[in-house]
Amino acid sequence: MPDNLTADNADIAVIGAGIIGVACALLLARQGKRVVVIDKQPPGHGASFGNAGHLATEQVFPIADASILMRLPAMLMDPMGPLRLDWKYLPRAVPWFSRLLLNLRPAPFQRTVAGLRALNESSLDAWQRLLHSIARPDLLKEDGSLLVFERAESRPAIEALQARMRQQQVPVDLWSANAVRERAPQLSEQIQGGLFYPRTGHFLDPYQVVCELVSAAKTAGVQFLQQEVRGGQLQEHGVSLLTDQGRFTARQVLIACGAHSAKLTTALTGKRVPLDTERGYHLMLPHEHGRLPFAVTSLERKFIMTPMTSGLRLAGTVEFAGLQRPPFMERAWQLHRLSKGLLRHDLNVEDATPWMGFRPSLPDSLPIIDKVCDGKVLLAFGHQHLGLTQAAVTAQMIARLASPVAVPGHELPALAAYELDRF
Repeated sequence: MPDNLTADNADIAVIGAGIIGVACALLLARQGKRVVVIDKQPPGHGASFGNAGHLATEQVFPIADASILMRLPAMLMDPMGPLRLDWKYLPRAVPWFSRLLLNLRPAPFQRTVAGLRALNESSLDAWQRLLHSIARPDLLKEDGSLLVFERAESRPAIEALQARMRQQQVPVDLWSANAVRERAPQLSEQIQGGLFYPRTGHFLDPYQVVCELVSAAKTAGVQFLQQEVRGGQLQEHGVSLLTDQGRFTARQVLIACGAHSAKLTTALTGKRVPLDTERGYHLMLPHEHGRLPFAVTSLERKFIMTPMTSGLRLAGTVEFAGLQRPPFMERAWQLHRLSKGLLRHDLNVEDATPWMGFRPSLPDSLPIIDKVCDGKVLLAFGHQHLGLTQAAVTAQMIARLASPVAVPGHELPALAAYELDRF
């Protein structure tokens, strides 16, 4: 940490110590900027701690489609369904869902797909560069991922999805049942086949990825403060932030605190962003090693199994219930029930641990990546369930925004699709 870094001479204060905030802080510090990261939790203890670990570059379509209207009764009635809307949260959720449905019209839908595809196409290369730069490429297994189906009547849906993916130039192969058994012999005999995505992968420990980036950031001079940011205002020469430990002033601020980003964004920009929260759950099985060679998702059961250093992580499900309601951990345990019959032998749940985290979601399924307020405010949030996937490329885009001349010329997505003013 530079000895002369104080509360009044930081170049950039990064609000949020998740995977996106930390990756951005590292690249900004490498530009020679004095960077402070502020979060009320230790680094990586939010959604970055418990995500599925899947580098989901294949997910170029929005988080929902028009069928969500038909599924609404089940969302309200079935607390264990893959997509749940809490009754008590319904009045607050209606405006957000209304905007989501408007974004499913043909023109905005295509803009979303183009925006997601641009980010995801750059994500694997960006992660390779970032991990090599900290000498930890081993944290990412670039071995693809598999979407399986079990019912013969699901084959048309799989073939249609393959066609849609190829239309978007997403690399994908249709595997037969025999091909699935050859590559993943622990899966059940009832698997009919699946789609294999070769340009995807998985992280062996998402939390360790954050920790390694934090270590590299500290070496580059980044200071980490565990404080809660409660507000802020623009000043003539920078931004003043109010924390639970006093005032903090910086020349620029980067808002990258995920699902908690809306309030500060409004305070500094005057713009209300339609940010809501997908609550995601996982169940970590510490005694499951060697079952799967790569991440496997079930089409019918709608969850993912990711092999990690510390065991097998079952993840998935979406719950809309806001930031305040307590976790409904039965949804995490439901993931184990969903796994029954998907493998030849039931998974070992001894010492399993459930978890819930907040995914920051905007109704058009695209993040906000932007520079506003005469350059004093940078924004990087709203990545929904693709925060881990898009963290490295987002960091490169933020670095380009902060120092457009100083950043070397990697080809990055155009910023127009991710600007704040689209809302």
